[in-house]
Amino acid sequence: MAQHYLLTITGQDRPGLVERVAGVIAAHGGSWLESRLIHLGGCFAGVVRVEVPESARSAVKADIAALFSEGLTVTASPAGVVAPFGAQQINVEVTGLDHPGIVSHISAAVARAGLNVEEFSSEVTSAPMSGESLFTAMMRLSGPEGVDLRALSEVLEKLSEELLVEIAILPKAS
Repeated sequence: MAQHYLLTITGQDRPGLVERVAGVIAAHGGSWLESRLIHLGGCFAGVVRVEVPESARSAVKADIAALFSEGLTVTASPAGVVAPFGAQQINVEVTGLDHPGIVSHISAAVARAGLNVEEFSSEVTSAPMSGESLFTAMMRLSGPEGVDLRALSEVLEKLSEELLVEIAILPKAS
């Protein structure tokens, strides 16, 4: 029987990090199922869901732990095969001058609406004309079918005014 694990990986970025982790999984007959990997501030960070044979579980964990000596911190947590949280997908875009609390306020509103954040990416860049710090974010949310998008839109519109940012619910991709 196969075991699923969620690996979290961090370390100073350099060529070959992904190959090193993938090599451990492949060497034990495992499969790399899905991942999100990124370079942030000179560091490498990633989350990977893998499947390995039950018979290789101990060896995989030992080889993953050994990557610490190469400057990688890798943790392996059991991961079940779980059904998606909700049937409805909602994409939200946020743009505005950066200031403390934007993510906190928006994520709180999303949680109160009973929605799950499935994916979140953000960055702060220099605004084209003014050079001020510009915050942008994309969120993929999920919830049960029939989520009241009008009510969510009203909450986000009010929050947009309070935070002085633009928050848009994007149309579904066809």
